[in-house]
Amino acid sequence: MAPKTPPTSRIELLQGTLDFIILQALRWGPCHGYGIVQLIRAQSRNVLQVETGSLYPALQRLVRQRAIAPEWGVSGNNRRVRMYRLTTKGRARLTAERSRWQQLSEAMAALMVAPEAEES
Repeated sequence: MAPKTPPTSRIELLQGTLDFIILQALRWGPCHGYGIVQLIRAQSRNVLQVETGSLYPALQRLVRQRAIAPEWGVSGNNRRVRMYRLTTKGRARLTAERSRWQQLSEAMAALMVAPEAEES
């Protein structure tokens, strides 16, 4: 069986956005690592793909920063898994990151529009 390779149209995540994306995914409630990957993929309509080699270091980084907290739970298929949930500090950081992302999105959208003709 040939190994699966992601479609070339998927966008590789920039490291600076990965923490924000994980915090956003956990906004909907506690989730385990594989669930976070699936949620990001589904919510981005298969455009964004997080590799486990990037996800778990990011989760550990967010735990150290106290933005998320791990706890043991049970997955949908009755397996004992490590669940992650947003902390108060993580919610505050998510709010700040969303504001920053909104500003960046608006700036990028403005760059895509042709400049207005200068008045003489």
